[in-house]
Amino acid sequence: MQKKALTKIDILTLGLMLFALFLGAGNIIFPPYLGQLAGDQLAIAITGFLLTGVGLPLLGILAIAKAGGDLQSIAGRVHPVFGIVFTMIVYLAIGPFFGIPRTATVAFEIGTAPFLPADFAESFWSLSIFTLIFFTITVLFAMNPTKLVDRIGKVLTPLLILVIGSLAIKSFLTPMGSINSPVGNYDTEAFFESFLQGYLTMDAIAALVFGIVIIQSVRSKGVTDTRTILKATAYAGFIAAIGLSAVYLSLSHIGATSVEAIGLQDNGGIIIAMASRILYGEIGGIILSAAISFACLTTSIGLVSATAQFFYKIFPKFSYITYVLFFALFSAIIANVGLTQLIAISLPVLLAIYPVAIVLVILSFFDRVFYRKPFVYMIALSVTAIVSIFDALRSAGIAFEQIDSILSHLLFFEQGIGWVLPAVVGTAIGIAVARSTHKNNQRSLPL
Repeated sequence: MQKKALTKIDILTLGLMLFALFLGAGNIIFPPYLGQLAGDQLAIAITGFLLTGVGLPLLGILAIAKAGGDLQSIAGRVHPVFGIVFTMIVYLAIGPFFGIPRTATVAFEIGTAPFLPADFAESFWSLSIFTLIFFTITVLFAMNPTKLVDRIGKVLTPLLILVIGSLAIKSFLTPMGSINSPVGNYDTEAFFESFLQGYLTMDAIAALVFGIVIIQSVRSKGVTDTRTILKATAYAGFIAAIGLSAVYLSLSHIGATSVEAIGLQDNGGIIIAMASRILYGEIGGIILSAAISFACLTTSIGLVSATAQFFYKIFPKFSYITYVLFFALFSAIIANVGLTQLIAISLPVLLAIYPVAIVLVILSFFDRVFYRKPFVYMIALSVTAIVSIFDALRSAGIAFEQIDSILSHLLFFEQGIGWVLPAVVGTAIGIAVARSTHKNNQRSLPL
């Protein structure tokens, strides 16, 4: 029986869908801010940002494809309980607690509020009405996840590319000014500063969530062969990575060339809003509004769908549609807290989760080297978690002076990635023990 394969158009559509799911509000906001601060160190800075903002998400998608479709199958290699608990934490963090509400608040504050009367925009009712409409649309699209490819990949994504592309092209043809000197730590630590900025996109852990959406979409095309599914998912990941890289390079260039025209600003949202009006006048505000709205909406649809699918799999007592409705409603309530509060709360959580997710993904690619022994994962992830949790607590204003004094001796601690060395050492120790144990077991086997 002949195996069914996807056409090149199908694969391209999958890649565009994944690109749209990744390209949320944070992805549009952070690169311009990075560009302003990095100045003439932009080449170094964008390299660090692309590593965490593009490279890690691509690794995540490939890891999910290699594992067979979901984060739990990878995390379960540590321990079945860890597999369920860690996966739930990731889904809740990237989903209804932070990721999904943020899509609505950013879409409102940047894409809608500027066009409303000032008094109404600042009122409770404006955000409440907007979130109601926003999540109603999200629910309508997420009700049938098998049609996400057609609805997002073929409709919303081209529009998203068009509005962002128009801003990027104009900024290259008629730049707002020259590139200035770097600001603050970007003068000496451009790479590490931007490396951590890539955390804020949340795309590395989002990749672990979106993988199942892509795989389900491939299967909905009638493809059942595992190798074909994995190959299609990998191609989609590379297409999305190319798209994200192009967007980040363009938006960071807009930020880097905007200082003379608008001065240094507090966040990328203000930068891109002011820059769009300089580049295109009033129509620039409309273009920006469309870009933000489409980016946030597509991300919200993907996150609600993926989160609902996961919890339906774990707790099938309730239907998929019930989970979609619940997470959309919960996200709408959380979104009304406001963007500033969401970002302040989410940063410590990301500092705790991100390193663990990164190490887990990397280990999954070569776990045959240590015969997929769970204790290797346990050692590496434990030491990583210890450092990352204290990083998170320190970020939240909870300091432990004696522990922080000890951790300060770690390589790259001051740069915010002190977990790297413990992760490498823990992995090396685990592999050495695993291989030694395996050899001893082989020798003890009867001839």
